[in-house]
Amino acid sequence: MLTLTEEATTAVKTITAQYPDAAQGGVRIEGAGSPESQFTLSVVDGPQPQDAVVENAGARVFLDTDAAAVLDDRVLDAQIDPQGSVQFA
Repeated sequence: MLTLTEEATTAVKTITAQYPDAAQGGVRIEGAGSPESQFTLSVVDGPQPQDAVVENAGARVFLDTDAAAVLDDRVLDAQIDPQGSVQFA
C-alpha cells in the first residue's frame, strides 16, 4: 500500500483545507495503468466505490484501481516551494 511521508501528509492536508466542500474528502490520484504514465491529482469530497483509501494523520488519499496497482509499494513525498506550489514525487 502507498505510504505518505510527513511532507506529503502536510501537503495533502493543506490542499484539502483550501476546499471547504472537501473537508471530509482528500486528494484522488488517477493513473493510466503503467509506472511510466503521468498521474492526475484532484481534490474530491470522498472516494469512488473502487478506490483504495490511504490515511495518515488526517490526510486522505484515494487511489483509483490503476494508481493503486502502480503505487502499491511506493512512498508519496512532497515538496512545497516558497510560493506555496506543491510537487509530489
